[in-house]
Amino acid sequence: MPENIVIVGAGQAGLQTLVTLRAEGFAGPVTMVGEEPFAPYQRPPLSKAYLLGKMERPRLFLKSAAFYAEAGCRMILGTRAGAIDRAKKTVALSNGDTLSYDKLVIATGTRAKMPRVPGADIPGVHTLRSIADVDRLQPELKAGRRAVIVGGGYIGLEVAAVAAKHGLSVTVVEFLPRVLARSVSPRVSEFFQTVHRENGVELLLGTGVEAFEGRGKLEAVRAGGKVIPADFALVGIGAVPNIELAREAGLACENGIVTDEYARTSDPDIYAAGDCTWHKGRDGAWLRLESVQNAIDQAKAAALSMAGKPRPYAEVPWFWSDQYDLKLQIAGLAREGDEEILRGDPAAHKFAFFYLRDGVLAAAVTVNLPADHLMARRLIAADTRIDAKKLADPEVKLKTLL
Repeated sequence: MPENIVIVGAGQAGLQTLVTLRAEGFAGPVTMVGEEPFAPYQRPPLSKAYLLGKMERPRLFLKSAAFYAEAGCRMILGTRAGAIDRAKKTVALSNGDTLSYDKLVIATGTRAKMPRVPGADIPGVHTLRSIADVDRLQPELKAGRRAVIVGGGYIGLEVAAVAAKHGLSVTVVEFLPRVLARSVSPRVSEFFQTVHRENGVELLLGTGVEAFEGRGKLEAVRAGGKVIPADFALVGIGAVPNIELAREAGLACENGIVTDEYARTSDPDIYAAGDCTWHKGRDGAWLRLESVQNAIDQAKAAALSMAGKPRPYAEVPWFWSDQYDLKLQIAGLAREGDEEILRGDPAAHKFAFFYLRDGVLAAAVTVNLPADHLMARRLIAADTRIDAKKLADPEVKLKTLL
């Protein structure tokens, strides 16, 4: 085992690396460096329960403060890792300190992507990636105000749902011709578009934002040739992986830090995990996943490798989104050409779409069917060959198909 491990990134992946290292018997020094002033916390609730005011801040944190002391982890928060010297095996920090390592884990996550248009830096234009972002956004959520959401993905639609519940006038501007276009099929997109419109949200699809306008603060958003009055805007058009530290150190990077099935980078003493990585999925395709599942499971793979117990990372990816009374859950990754099978009734807000690839279940999208989602993950992991008629029949229990 290595003698000294440094983890750059105090998020879900960084924490899981620490937890697994200790569980596997590593007793040496572990130092975790985080750019935010907070210990690792949950990010998914930020745009859901926390923004809505149904979750208090202490519940966001993944572990108590006492845990890190008991785990023997030195925490350096509110500090950025500035450079890696691979020859000397050191990490230079923004506070002037230098850390030495035997093994290094990079779990730097992502940052919000911003449109390259005039006025993107005007006060009142928000992103949502951190506790601080929510603290700035929450005071804007007052009944009667006008919100413009730029981006019809998970973050954008979740914030749109929260704003609509607060009695705001909400407009969503989406560049692509449908919402959730990168995540779900056209039939699922159509369902969510209908739900949002029923809740009073205006959707401007196939429309790009052209400018944010205002004197001293945001007053309007220009999109599709229209001027949309706005008291504030939320930009949710995707995320950029934080790979600068790795790239400047000479590590292989593409749309993320390149890792193998053991979470190793191109340097055998440096690992990477979570949203910032570019790795092969179960079907052999290269991808970057922004999900809790990937952060946890890839961090486990990194820790097991460092502990001398390497196990390839080949987990089924899964995601979720909460909008109004809907819980959208996705397992696996559908591809163009997959056979799409409907199970249940969208009008009842309880249904699933399954995706067969050459007769084998490759992905599933469920709405308000958590048990079916969990069973789908098992079926996908087992590369189960399934008859399409049985999948479409709600009377056939999914567990009988294992």
